[in-house]
Amino acid sequence: MFPAEMVTFKGSLGETLAARLDLPVGPVGAFALFAHCFTCSKDVFAASRIATELARRGIAVLRFDFTGLGASEGEFANTNFSSNVRDILAAAAFLRRSHQAPSLLIGHSLGGAAVLMAAGQIPEVKAVATIGAPSNVEHVLHNFGAHLARIEAEGAADVSLAGRSFRIRKDFVDDARAQDVAAAVASLKKALLILHAPTDAVVGIENARAIFEAARHPKSFVALDGADHLLTDRSDAAFAAEIISSWASRYLDRDAFHDTAVEANGVLVTESGGGRFQQLVRAGTHSFLADEPTGVGGDGSGPTPYDLLSAALGACTAMTLRMYAERKGIELGRISVRVSHSKTHAADCSDCVEGRGGEFSRFDRTISFDVEPPSEASERLLQIADRCPVHRTLSQSSVVVTALAGAET
Repeated sequence: MFPAEMVTFKGSLGETLAARLDLPVGPVGAFALFAHCFTCSKDVFAASRIATELARRGIAVLRFDFTGLGASEGEFANTNFSSNVRDILAAAAFLRRSHQAPSLLIGHSLGGAAVLMAAGQIPEVKAVATIGAPSNVEHVLHNFGAHLARIEAEGAADVSLAGRSFRIRKDFVDDARAQDVAAAVASLKKALLILHAPTDAVVGIENARAIFEAARHPKSFVALDGADHLLTDRSDAAFAAEIISSWASRYLDRDAFHDTAVEANGVLVTESGGGRFQQLVRAGTHSFLADEPTGVGGDGSGPTPYDLLSAALGACTAMTLRMYAERKGIELGRISVRVSHSKTHAADCSDCVEGRGGEFSRFDRTISFDVEPPSEASERLLQIADRCPVHRTLSQSSVVVTALAGAET
């Protein structure tokens, strides 16, 4: 997870729309806009995974809930496909005012058709990516089944979609039938990436073919082999995210793309914005969360600072022992190190070095091997464990030099 801002803006019907702006760690190179699938929300896993991957590459992503969905205000019954397109334009205008207009549009399912219709009206957009998008908006009407005749006869009906009831009006149906996605695609004049699962049971693969044939170059197609329509398998969503990120780098400003990894000898810790104590930790090309337990006000979404210290000690111990065992030809099998941290007092710890108030940090370390070492090697292995660099750092005095960023030292 990367830093994020929870923002709002006015949608096409004047209602307040809820949005999340996922930001890179470091400078923002460009902005992207994500439109979610029909009756979904900005928080579906596919949207989250794609936003995270682009943020890792230096691209900020705004994903929002369409009017009447998710955390956004308004009545879904008052919306239609055209209002969704206008919501996208409103989101782009919000980015233009507050940060920078989007240069990349991404749409999932009906959101894909919506970004295809909106892209030509956002001059700053250079590239568009769709995932499982229909080539004809009227395709969505099959979701209404037997209710469609009632909607047309009575003007409205309640339809169950994905386990929820939605009020669908005849205006929605008429508006869907009036759209010409193919014409919009033919006049797009933007780079286009089409991702679609060949076995998509909701929006058939023939839709991808129709969009591809209508589009002009540059255009690309990637098959999401084995994926379902919503990319519910995390590996499928991750694959789509990586493809979009790599493809977009050809069409956006090259300077926009950068890996947010920090120098190999440093670690960057930034508040994630996702919780009271939650931190995003970047170590080289790796990222993970640190947090506090729920009992002390955190979300429990990651290891605590002392967990990380314990993990450092355990990892360093196992690595040091592995190097020694290989050098001496000792078979140990898999090495495991269990470390626990506690606070203790001088009277209870004869080997501790006194700290403030007589209180000490104590790390209890238990080492186990899948293959029992020879008896004559056991004592030596314990001595080698104590030579682990992290062990030495923890058991000796350290100096921490702190400065404010930008201040002269």
